[in-house]
Amino acid sequence: MTIREKLEDRERKLLAGWATLSSASRGRVQPLPPCDNRTEFQRDRDRILHSKSFRRLAHKTQVFVSPEGDHYRARLTHTLEVAQIGRTIARALDLNEDLTEAIALGHDLGHTPFGHAGERALNKVSPFGFRHNEQSLRVVDRLEGLNLTHEVRDGILCHTGKKRADTPEGRIIHYADRIAYINHDIDDAIRGGIIRNDLVIAMIDYGERHHEIGMDSATLEAMMELRSFMFETVYLSVNAKGEEARAQSMLGALYQYFMDHPEELPKDYQRLREEGDSVERVSCDYIACMTDRYSISTYRRLFIPKSWKKLTES
Repeated sequence: MTIREKLEDRERKLLAGWATLSSASRGRVQPLPPCDNRTEFQRDRDRILHSKSFRRLAHKTQVFVSPEGDHYRARLTHTLEVAQIGRTIARALDLNEDLTEAIALGHDLGHTPFGHAGERALNKVSPFGFRHNEQSLRVVDRLEGLNLTHEVRDGILCHTGKKRADTPEGRIIHYADRIAYINHDIDDAIRGGIIRNDLVIAMIDYGERHHEIGMDSATLEAMMELRSFMFETVYLSVNAKGEEARAQSMLGALYQYFMDHPEELPKDYQRLREEGDSVERVSCDYIACMTDRYSISTYRRLFIPKSWKKLTES
């Protein structure tokens, strides 16, 4: 018996009847022979963890554009916090931790530089619109070619929006994402606030009672009121988004530049065009994959005259 088979057998014995078993995965678009040492969901987690897109999350904005201070969250720290919350809930409910973690690690791979400001910028200029959850799926499918299982891909796509994930582990991340950003964004907004675990406990209690992912109506209503408060006072505030207009203008300009000069796209993106993807789609891919600082340096290289650069550096 291989290590993978032992792990699969352990899942069958220890996980709840409503958990998603790795041995029962609906598989991959491109079938692969099984790994001797890892389950299918562990394999997906590792593929995401070692991807270029995952590493770039360290240099992408969470909420605050160009924050001063070392303690504000980047997209990577948010992702790790979502994974921690998700695994805590999955473990308490005897659901599949590996699947939950894989979805969490991949859920924001498609986020743009400058957080939701960048997402709004690309949604404004792209003829097909732009939503980061759909871009995250495109990243793992098309840009990185990770060939993940259906369950992980579905959880990534459904972590936001109205579409319900097929698995309870995917539905955990739908909630865990909100729990994470509500708690840590309050912390970033007031610096030094105390993170409470009431929302996590409410999810565990609900899951134990109903064998479904959710929370009681009173707690859910309180969470949504807090979420609305955060949007009104933090996410859309002048202080938090002081540079949002500049960020959106910059990304819009970069998009138009590569639309007009597609030959200047990197080789990997030229390959996508040769395989039939539109210049609109590929330009959007390239900009969405940029980190905050790389997008700034690219903008400076393309739009700021060398004579001006010398003046600012002198």
